[in-house]
Amino acid sequence: MPDVDADSPSVAPSTSLLGRLAVPVGVLAAVAGAFAYVGTVDPNEAGHYPVCPLLRYTGIYCPGCGGLRSAHAFVHGDVLTALQDNAPAVMGYLGFAVLWTVWVVHAARGRRLRIDPPPALLWSLGALLLVFTVVRNLPFGGWLHP
Repeated sequence: MPDVDADSPSVAPSTSLLGRLAVPVGVLAAVAGAFAYVGTVDPNEAGHYPVCPLLRYTGIYCPGCGGLRSAHAFVHGDVLTALQDNAPAVMGYLGFAVLWTVWVVHAARGRRLRIDPPPALLWSLGALLLVFTVVRNLPFGGWLHP
C-alpha cells in the first residue's frame, strides 16, 4: 500500500460521509454479530463449537485456546473471567476497538488509514504470544489454562 500524505485527502471529495463509513460500519456489524453469536451460544457447554485440534491430539494449549470462552465472558461483562480464559484475546478485543475508532475518524475526515507497524513491534508481539503459550503449558502455568 503506498504512503498517503497526511495533509491531502485520499478519498474523492464527492464521496459522502455515509459512503466513506460504509466499510468500517460493515466490519463493526460483522464483529458485533460474531460476538452476539458467541454471547448467545455458550462455548462452556460441550458440542456447540469444535475442539481445538492441537489440544485434542497433543494436550497442548495453543495461544487461541479459551478465546471463545473469553469472548463469551467479555460479552457478558465478566472481564476477569475473560482475562483468565485468554488474556491475549482480551487485549486483541481492546486493540480492535482502538484501531476501529481510529479508522472511523480517518474515514470521516476522508483520509485512508495506513497501518505500518515496525517489525520490532510485530516480533515483540509474536515473542509475547510464544512466551504465553509456553508458560500456559508448563506445570506452574496452570492458572493460564482456559
